[in-house]
Amino acid sequence: ESPLSITLIQGVSRGERMDYTVQKAVELGVTKIIPLLSERCTVKLPGERAAKRRDHWQKVVMSACEQCGRNRVPGVEKPIPFAELADYNAHGVRLMLDHRQALRLNDVALDGGAVTLLVGPEGGFSAHELEQARQFGFQGIRLGPRVLRTETAALTAISVMQALAGDI
Repeated sequence: ESPLSITLIQGVSRGERMDYTVQKAVELGVTKIIPLLSERCTVKLPGERAAKRRDHWQKVVMSACEQCGRNRVPGVEKPIPFAELADYNAHGVRLMLDHRQALRLNDVALDGGAVTLLVGPEGGFSAHELEQARQFGFQGIRLGPRVLRTETAALTAISVMQALAGDI
């Protein structure tokens, strides 16, 4: 297992994009995944559908663990609305991807511990959500000069964090 304990709070994306993000994030060493429903999230998951998607993503996690040889299976929590981030007890460094920020990932001291990574959906977070996330203790970082798709951004950030921690 990785020296970092990474929780990925991922804006839910359409179709197979979310499956891809979940699968690859597990292969890269995340310890927990929390699907997030935000203002610009195009996927709607009312009641029973949310439970079915969570179960589906947990199966994707199991398959990814088999593929990469992990013996600790990361959990997928039920999808939460953005407002519930206020109640989430994030451990360690709280980072939020925001391409408008000056701070870069390699400027952050990860200290080989816990990291909670917040990644927006397709279309990103609204200005209101960005401000709320800051109030919830998340620090905005950018990955570079390009604006990446949600699935690319999450996986790139996880890969960079693992490299900085010596895991890759």
